[in-house]
Amino acid sequence: MSERFLKYRFEELEVWQVGMRIVREVYRITKKFPQAENYALSDQLRRASTSIVLNIAEGSGQPTKKGFALYIQRAKSSTLECVACCKIAIQERFVSDVDTKSLAVLLQEEYFKLVALGKSMSRV
Repeated sequence: MSERFLKYRFEELEVWQVGMRIVREVYRITKKFPQAENYALSDQLRRASTSIVLNIAEGSGQPTKKGFALYIQRAKSSTLECVACCKIAIQERFVSDVDTKSLAVLLQEEYFKLVALGKSMSRV
């Protein structure tokens, strides 16, 4: 018998939803990496992508907007880490620009959504 999860507030956030699409794309792309990269760049990219959604989820449970904003900053940093990992993967020819096109679009969207969310929190 499987347990059902409650619906949590963070799941309604667009930045979390985009982050989940990033995770899906990262896992799809890293399957193309050489096996020798399973515990190197592939693992780093997967951890960075999951860090985006994990920080958003964890931050949503903070008692203050200032606390949540700190986690949004961490998610933004993880988004940039994903960008850097993708650029390395392309440079080393583990994947092509075409392979990463949809991921690049998602990462850019996520970054700017996180920037906007962080700014909106600092205005309050």
